[in-house]
Amino acid sequence: MAALAPLPPLPPQFKSIQHHLRTAQEHDKRDPVVAYYCRLYAMQTGMKIDSKTPDCRKFLSKLMDQLEALKKHLCDNEAITQEIVGSAHLENYALKMFLYADNEDRAGRFHKNMIKSFYTASLLIDVITVFGELTDENVKHRKYARWKATYIHNCLKNGETPQAGPVGIEEDNDVEENEDAGATSLPTQPPQPSSSTYDPSSMPSGSFSGIQIPPGAHAPANTPAEVPHSTGDIRLTPEDFARAQKYCKYAGSALQYEDVSTAVQNLQKALKLLTTGRE
Repeated sequence: MAALAPLPPLPPQFKSIQHHLRTAQEHDKRDPVVAYYCRLYAMQTGMKIDSKTPDCRKFLSKLMDQLEALKKHLCDNEAITQEIVGSAHLENYALKMFLYADNEDRAGRFHKNMIKSFYTASLLIDVITVFGELTDENVKHRKYARWKATYIHNCLKNGETPQAGPVGIEEDNDVEENEDAGATSLPTQPPQPSSSTYDPSSMPSGSFSGIQIPPGAHAPANTPAEVPHSTGDIRLTPEDFARAQKYCKYAGSALQYEDVSTAVQNLQKALKLLTTGRE
């Protein structure tokens, strides 16, 4: 794909979306689907902030041109043409980035790439809102990741040793305005097996947003569980079918990363819903 036309200078009104746009640029080659939805989030948010001021209208117009070019390039990609696939792709990517940073944190390995991964995961959870309201799990992960990025960044900046693992979240910590926590760039080359940098395809099996995991926790791989068989007439609602389809899509997205545990867990949830009418 040809390089996208550059955007005009960012109007001050759009400061809140600057990191989402930076994340989009970082993923243009790494994961164009992620890049597309980051720009879509920025576009939708920018329209709500200011769509009338000349500078803002010009910026949004150029951003729309980028979106149209990306959509044309990705016209055969199901993650663009089907929202449920796109949502699963984005959630899986964001959670794997979160789990990478969380594993580094729990191991006491504090570095810029880990801070960046926490912060970027929180930005990507913002982006998931283009598909609707966030789940409670995603809200908790976003809050935890954003706070952790700022906490560790400030500790390193002040020459202090951060406390590893889950610790109390400072409710009034304003992470949105932290320019430095998300400013470092992720490596552009795939890491070697011994590297501590992030690459979603090299992540160990983890959990998924549809599965209960506390903020900062790493879910263990589960063995297949016994699924109850249907007893009698189960009447499923359209919402039940939609949820079952969502779990199947999540499983398909997990398999793209060879994450068997997550795929099995989501297929189990779909099967239980279809056979019992309950989750």
